[in-house]
Amino acid sequence: MRHPPHHALRATLLACVVSAATLVPLTTAASAAAPACSVEYSVTGQWDDGFQAAVKVTNNSAAKASWSLTFDLADGQKVTQGWSAKWSQSGTAVTAVNESWNGALPSGGSVSAGFIGSRSGAGTVPTAFKLNGTTCNTDGTDPTDPTDPTDPTDPTDPGGDGAAPALKVSGNKLVDASGATRRILGVNRSGAEFMCVQGYGIFDGPVDDASVAAIADWKANAVRIPLNEECWLGLDNIKPEYAGVNYQSAIKELVTKVKAHGMTPILEMHWSYGQYTGNSAGCSDIHASCQKPMPDARYAPGFWSSVAGAYKDDPTVVFDLFNEPYPDRATSSTADAWACWKDGGACPGIGYEVAGMQDLVDAVRGTGARNVILAGGLAYSNDLGQWLAHRPDDPAGNLAAAWHVYNFNTCASESCWDSTLAPVAAQVPLVAGEIGENTCSHGFIDRVMKWFDDRKLSYLGWTWNTWDCSSGPSLISNYDGTPTAFGAGLRDHLRALNG
Repeated sequence: MRHPPHHALRATLLACVVSAATLVPLTTAASAAAPACSVEYSVTGQWDDGFQAAVKVTNNSAAKASWSLTFDLADGQKVTQGWSAKWSQSGTAVTAVNESWNGALPSGGSVSAGFIGSRSGAGTVPTAFKLNGTTCNTDGTDPTDPTDPTDPTDPTDPGGDGAAPALKVSGNKLVDASGATRRILGVNRSGAEFMCVQGYGIFDGPVDDASVAAIADWKANAVRIPLNEECWLGLDNIKPEYAGVNYQSAIKELVTKVKAHGMTPILEMHWSYGQYTGNSAGCSDIHASCQKPMPDARYAPGFWSSVAGAYKDDPTVVFDLFNEPYPDRATSSTADAWACWKDGGACPGIGYEVAGMQDLVDAVRGTGARNVILAGGLAYSNDLGQWLAHRPDDPAGNLAAAWHVYNFNTCASESCWDSTLAPVAAQVPLVAGEIGENTCSHGFIDRVMKWFDDRKLSYLGWTWNTWDCSSGPSLISNYDGTPTAFGAGLRDHLRALNG
């Protein structure tokens, strides 16, 4: 769903406060002993045979027109993909050379980059770095080092012992560990996809236990949490306090609260990198500041490797690969749009290299994660007409279809649902990740819920935020759970189903 204009959110954005208790130092502090340069290195995610790391290089000497960072990775650690630098490795020696767009490094200036790596040993953190051949100094002895798996703030530890069910796909149903059929019925909790990139915080409104309990009081059993690719990865255009391990830790805390109330957390990549100025562009920004037509090949696979690595041992968490693909708006060829959707690459009308759904499934499964994966179709996830013919191969057999519908979408009638959704739902689980209407009423979603109820399918309302209904569907007027007229329809229906 597209979001209300920035000015409509300003009062809410300014009211958002991130508790200092949720903020974790992104990196260890650089030593002042080597004034020529300093390097901050942090492991921002890890799993059994892999990890994600970030480096921040500060130049304390004369300005540089280009830069090259070198260090060693011990214990069988290998760089497999990276961003914001050209990464290479020979034996244990790693080299990161600037990209064409970030080569200038003024005196006192900093640059950040990151990478995904594999490992076969303990994963020793490097402590010796050289910038353009000059030795830098960094402190690798911080007792709160996020590579410590016992650290309670470690975002890779799924944590939480809530009653949320472990889910998997069985035929065209979602089932729990006992084999009982489970429907996902709940709400979206927007905010983490836009607050961080706009520089205001991490969440829009409170995410304390009381506000999560209010969702559960509606008898919801799932919460979809939109994420921002650049904020999760900690790229240098995001304020550090809202990026990397700080962002990941805040998401982990929300996931833990959602699970503690017996609800399924759904982590979804909403806003991503890549400049698109074509038909229906949401913005001209190259950064993750709006909905793009498809994920980018530069960062999206690394994002999903990191997210999946963090939660791969927690089957209560569901992954939603990409919010609302619309490559069909960039090309007039339906065949090209679906090919782009599945396989990515150089897609007609899209100026950046695309990561297709198969690339993202591969990134998730490459970590060993077997979590349920959702994949939405074309036309902002409203078109599943060729989803079955183009569905990605999932070696884990845990792939489900995602679909979004609002009263203003093309496929917004029972006849369309009968012809395009029913065949998909006959073969795989179908989850309506967003349902809503722009009328501040609930007549349309009543029809959607009836169609889905009749077929025992899943749906989630957009959105658990206190926005003006005239700017977009908003379920609540207060985070204590007070519904809008639109939200009352979903609340009363969920309570009737699950009360």
